[in-house]
Amino acid sequence: MSQTRRLRLLPWSGPEGKPAYLVTDGTASPLALLADRVEAQQMETAAVVLSLAQPMIEEEANLTVDELRFITRRLIEALTDVLNIAESRSRRIPPVR
Repeated sequence: MSQTRRLRLLPWSGPEGKPAYLVTDGTASPLALLADRVEAQQMETAAVVLSLAQPMIEEEANLTVDELRFITRRLIEALTDVLNIAESRSRRIPPVR
């Protein structure tokens, strides 16, 4: 009985910023476990960035343009990571039959 091989989108980029993939049969290989840890760290970072950004966008915060750009960049980076994780995980969900 052969396992179905799939491509797993990894939570980091390959050469030239292109998506990186792992060919996997679903087993917990060292690279898959590393990817799981990186995803968990990225999700935790996104939660922290969000919690820090929320008070910064209140009207009374009175931020400079540079401060707003800074927090916007951090939010975009965090959102990009979370969307990458969601895409990777959605590809691993078995099709409904």
